[in-house]
Amino acid sequence: MSNGLNGIVKAWEAKLKKSRKAAKRRANSIFTAMSVAHVDDDILPVDLTDVETAFPNGDIYTGQWASASAAHGHGKYLWADGHMYIGDWRNGRITGNGKFIWPSGATYEGRFKNGHLDGDGIYTAADDFYRGSFICNVKHGKGSQNYPSGDHYEGHFRRNLPDGKGRYKWKNGNQYIGHWRRGGMNGNGTMIWANGNRYDGTWENGLPRGNGTYRWVDGSFYVGIWSKDQDDQSGTYYPSDPQSGVFEWDPQEVYSVGLSDCRVSKCEEISVFPSDMSVDWASEEEECGGEMMRRGGSEGCSLGSESDLSFDCGSRSLEMGAGVKWEEGSARADESEKSRGVGGTARNHILIKPTKKQGLTISKGHKNYELMLNLQLGIRHAVGRPAPTTSLDLKSSAFDPRDKIWTRFPRLGSKHTPPHQSCEFRWKDYCPLVFRALRKLFKVDPADYMISICGNDALRELSSPGKSGSFFYLTNDDRYMIKTMKKSEAKVLIRMLSAYYNHVRASENTLVTKFFGLHCVKMTGPAQKKVRFVIMGNLFCTEYAIHRRFDLKGSSHGRLTEKPESEIEPTTTLKDLDLNFIFRLHKSWFQEFCSQVDKDCDFLEQERIMDYSLLVGIHFRDMSHSGQPLNISENRTPVGSADQNIEGAQTATLGSNIPARAELTVRKNNGEAQLVGEPTGEYYDVILVFGIIDILQDYDISKKLEHAYKSFQYDPSSISAVDPKQYSKRFRDFIYKIFTQDS
Repeated sequence: MSNGLNGIVKAWEAKLKKSRKAAKRRANSIFTAMSVAHVDDDILPVDLTDVETAFPNGDIYTGQWASASAAHGHGKYLWADGHMYIGDWRNGRITGNGKFIWPSGATYEGRFKNGHLDGDGIYTAADDFYRGSFICNVKHGKGSQNYPSGDHYEGHFRRNLPDGKGRYKWKNGNQYIGHWRRGGMNGNGTMIWANGNRYDGTWENGLPRGNGTYRWVDGSFYVGIWSKDQDDQSGTYYPSDPQSGVFEWDPQEVYSVGLSDCRVSKCEEISVFPSDMSVDWASEEEECGGEMMRRGGSEGCSLGSESDLSFDCGSRSLEMGAGVKWEEGSARADESEKSRGVGGTARNHILIKPTKKQGLTISKGHKNYELMLNLQLGIRHAVGRPAPTTSLDLKSSAFDPRDKIWTRFPRLGSKHTPPHQSCEFRWKDYCPLVFRALRKLFKVDPADYMISICGNDALRELSSPGKSGSFFYLTNDDRYMIKTMKKSEAKVLIRMLSAYYNHVRASENTLVTKFFGLHCVKMTGPAQKKVRFVIMGNLFCTEYAIHRRFDLKGSSHGRLTEKPESEIEPTTTLKDLDLNFIFRLHKSWFQEFCSQVDKDCDFLEQERIMDYSLLVGIHFRDMSHSGQPLNISENRTPVGSADQNIEGAQTATLGSNIPARAELTVRKNNGEAQLVGEPTGEYYDVILVFGIIDILQDYDISKKLEHAYKSFQYDPSSISAVDPKQYSKRFRDFIYKIFTQDS
């Protein structure tokens, strides 16, 4: 051993002797407390002693030692070549919390498993810094990376590369926020240049590809189909000032100039990992100790196949818990029931199936294909039409039912409309100034709105019409839902439009449906078919996969799903008597929720609206490896509190991505319809999405007749068709029973 290395060892040994007592007191500290043996480990009898051992090859170990002649507990191992590990050992393996130091000065501090970097940790080198998750020596999961070039990335990693959602900031000030795949920008994302210009749209292999919008800082923008192949590029320029002259600009400049200095950096590879280092325990026990370390080098280190790590960048839902079965009738659940004295009340099996995109894509040959084309042409014309800056202070004339604009769309085009391949039709905009102001109020960007509805991707038609006979269509990015309407519904919306506008303007966090446009398409020809439709926000446009959804009114008649459990999909809408949870919100969320429900119900009552629902989507946060939702302790700190870092809480707003606890309930089998079941004390961490929908049904003559007829047959309080004042009270009473404050 060299003189320099001998000096380091002697100094370190002297320091260790002085701190021997402190080291013993640390035996039960955070390191050993967090070093939990896996059930598949060969657990040795733990009879610990403190040792200082120099091995024949020059390695040195100082620390705790098990009776079975292996490092176990807290210890330090110094290799003859200068590598060093300080931390937890488990049966001769580096497992637990620790720090590994390379001769170059680079360090890793964090979690280890069988010698591998595995868990949360920090790697620091001269020009390289990573903080985040590792699996088997690979950056895999959430993390942040500082590159030698000065660039920075924060987001998801897979196999050492950005993959998933993330933000990359270049040293020059440019930044990209969006989806990644295998280290490249891929999927939906936004590039913001240091000069303030930006591109929002789809990417492929690091370049814009597909629908996208380029915006200048002056407010003008270019919307189109993007491709590096100039022949495939097409789009339209919209100036910020309609009176400005001709603007000459080549979109290919984005590829040749804008992205020329936006290369993604690479990290220096780590040449040697702790799992590569051999450990030479006492020569007389070399077979035992050496076997342990060699075996630990390969156990439990499969990252899965490449297909297992695939990420669907086009989907806004992270498919968490997909393909999983939750069987609540398991032995564990039965024992849990008996321990709480709920015996005799059987619980149904709940199956969580893979989440899928709803609806059938409307392609050529579909019966509504031409209607979809007409709708997209009309929206592009209505939204892109030059107009003065929209003010939120509207005159009463803007709400006049007679304020509507008819536009004719001949196939060969006209002065104001483009040529198209659909049939000739007429297009009507109802109260265009009001809906333009509503889109501004709801912070909807005009270019994004057009891209979602009128982009290259087709709409999707839901498999079956609603109870009212209306058809529903979804945009490909799931942001907007388009619903066909009866004339009576359109009249109700126009009648209440002024009150609706004032309500949503005064209540930023309103839970009522967000309306973005009301239109009509009138086909030419003998049929003269007229289709009215409204464009709304899609409540379930969220990054979380929705595992269960409920439509809740507070009534019991006809409020039970007829499907057997085996046929219920994540897209199946369940009803009041299917609900088997009470949702417990943190105090601040609960108070805000109650206040807003009161405001929204007062508004709907004043407008004589009834038959509305609270639509609730549930995402189970904690899943076992087999996909079973994991229940949590009854005494655990309520989720969503200020001292907890809840995933998704930073983007949570009232009604969207709310962290909560769902307490399981069971109903008594006494032959009566019990709206709210009995709490069981079994809790689940969930993310909730909710809002008030179906707000266009007034208490007209048909509903009054329905109420009179059904009151003779059923309990009047159990039916949906009741007076708006009674409906509002019953609705609130029910909602405040299933949503409570977490204590």
